[in-house]
This record gives sequence, C-alpha cells and structure tokens, in this order.
Amino acid sequence: MTDERMALQSLLEKTPDADFLRRMIGFAAQRLMELDVESRTGAARGERSPDRLAQRNGYRDRDWETRAGTVELRIPKLRKGSYFPDFLEPRRMAEKAIAAVVQEAYVHGVSTRSVDDLVRALGMDGVSKSEVSRLCEEIDDKVKPFLGRPIEGDWPYVWLDATYVKVRRGGRIVSTAIVIAIGVNGDGRREVLGLDICPSEAATFWDEFLRKLARRGLRGVKLVISDAHEGLKAAIAKVLGASWQRCRVHFMRNALAHASKNGRRVVSAFIATAFAQGSADAAGKQWRQVADQLRAKLPRLAALLDEAEVDVLAFMTFPREHWDKISSTNPIERPNGEIKRRTNIVGIFPNDDAIVRLVGAILMEQNDEWAVQRARYMTLETIAPISDNPIVILPAVAA
Repeated sequence: MTDERMALQSLLEKTPDADFLRRMIGFAAQRLMELDVESRTGAARGERSPDRLAQRNGYRDRDWETRAGTVELRIPKLRKGSYFPDFLEPRRMAEKAIAAVVQEAYVHGVSTRSVDDLVRALGMDGVSKSEVSRLCEEIDDKVKPFLGRPIEGDWPYVWLDATYVKVRRGGRIVSTAIVIAIGVNGDGRREVLGLDICPSEAATFWDEFLRKLARRGLRGVKLVISDAHEGLKAAIAKVLGASWQRCRVHFMRNALAHASKNGRRVVSAFIATAFAQGSADAAGKQWRQVADQLRAKLPRLAALLDEAEVDVLAFMTFPREHWDKISSTNPIERPNGEIKRRTNIVGIFPNDDAIVRLVGAILMEQNDEWAVQRARYMTLETIAPISDNPIVILPAVAA
C-alpha cells in the first residue's frame, strides 16, 4: 500500500494539468483491475500461495475512450478462463449491438476473415450460444420499447428514407431496405419515430408502416418528405392525410439522367431558377417556363418536369424559414450515414432481428443526442402557425 501511495504522489507531482485527469483515471482503473484479478486468482501477482486458483498470463493492451480522452489500459490475462473488467462492460449501445451481430454471425456459420479481425478488435476470444442470447436479450430489452413507444403530440413534418443492407433469408443472401422515420414536433424538436424492414417497396408495405406509426399516436402531420418510393404517395394521403414533398436532391439526380453529360450543368442551372423564387406561385410559373424551354431538345425531361411540379415544389407552401430543411431528405442523411458505416462493418446480417437490433441501437443514440441539444431544430415562432397545438409564448412582464 505504501508503494501505491508513493506512485500516486509521484503522479500528482509530475503530471501536467492537461493530462492529470486522464492519468488519474488510468491509475485508478489499473489498480481496480489488479485487485479484481487478485480476488479471482486467490493471490497477488508473483506471490506463491497454496490457495492460488489460477495463474496470470501477461497483459493485453486496450484503449479506453473516456470523457477525459483516451486512456491506455493493460488488461490482465489468465491462463485458464478469461478476464474482462466490469467497468468496461457498459459500452455504447450500438457497439454492443455490433458485437451481438458478429457473435450471431459466428453461431450461424457466417465466419469470414474480416469478422475474425473485428472479434479480436472487440477483445473477444471466443463465443458461446448462451453469451449470444444474453447479449442480444440485453439489447432487445432497450431497443424494442424505444421503437414501440407512444408518439405524443403533433408532428407537422415527417421524413422517410431507406438504406439497403444484405441479410440471409432461406439460405440465400438478399438485399433488403431499412426504412426509418424522423419527425419534428410542435415544439420544434426532432425525434426518431420508427423503423421497419422493407422486403419490397410495394404500396402495401408503406400503408402498413404508416398505420403502425398512426397506431402509436402519430398525428398532426402536414408534410411528409421522401424519395419517390412506389406506393408511398397514396399511402401518405390515405393514412396521414398529409401533403407529400418529393426530395428535391433525388429528383435532380433523376432529371439530370435525361440530359447529356455536357448539358447537365446548364439543365441544373435552369431548374435551380425555379427554386430561387420567393413564392410558390412564382416558382410554379418559372418551373413551367423551364419545361417549355427544354421541351424541343429534351422532351422526356420536360415531361418529367410537368409530372413532378406539384410534388417537388410542395415545400414552398410552408413557412419560408423551413424551406431548406423540408425540401429534401438531407436532415435524415446523417443518421443514414451512421447506419451505413456501422452496418458495413457487419457485412451480411444473419437475420432480420439482427438488423433491427443494430439499427435500433444506432437510432437510440441519435435520438438521445437530439434530446440533449439546447437549440430547437425549428423555432417555436416559425412552427407555431402550422402546428395543431402550438406552444404559446407569453410576453415578458415589465418589472
């Protein structure tokens, strides 16, 4: 104990202020591990004792990410059995989900070199079915209530988007869509509303997905923003009674596919003049002029413009302060990007439950991040005119 106090005293005297907290955390964590291993082995390191239960087998290095920065740890290893400190167990929910998916892949025979590397990087030497079941159950107990929670209040804006992953079904590897929904409520704050696995983008899927959200309490929707998924527009009108905004970014990609490589920049500039207008009427008029100008040389593009005018310019009938956020699915791109980054690590999912487990955990993290942000996504003053239950801000009382 005296030696430990001297080591701590030396640390206090020599460590710069910037590194002090991180080094203190590392010192305390290392001491906790040594005490824990001593209790498991029945003897201190290097001590000869007839009561010894196990032998040490060196250390393995591991970086521990903390709020104070990265702490380098040396985790003791045992010759028989394994040791992992309890204080490292509560990793981020999505990281646990990755571990669970990888372990499930092992159990179901989906073993690849990349999965082996990931397992070692996660500090796992072996896997058992009982451990898989325990870990998956722990994650599901948190993810499922989150995805099935009641949706309270009104939600003027809802974004829908899909990303694709590979999964094993019936002995085959198929591509399936993960559909996520986020919304902005009458308080101007964002939340994750729902998640579903979409084997096909038929009208029946969209109808059922939106009905699930409605059964959980989704109401007050004025505008749904998404790409032009088959059957979605009809489902939005039937289930939610809302307008539909066709993602402006996705539409531009579709439109430019009808132009030559050299002419795409000119066509893009032409269409952009409609978006630059200050009102819905002016934008519609400019849109039709652009279509007429392109009709002679690019009739298919002109026909596309005629067909999509109402859907692509729907955002202009809402408060101008919201136009940049409701004209496309860009607000949902960051969660989608994080989903892609994490799911690419896994590669091929063993089943649909594994997809929901991992993606649900990622969405929980995103939802928590939005919840603690001080600034609202949309201000109360701008969202109140379209909210069914606007929050009234009383004027300050003069002293």
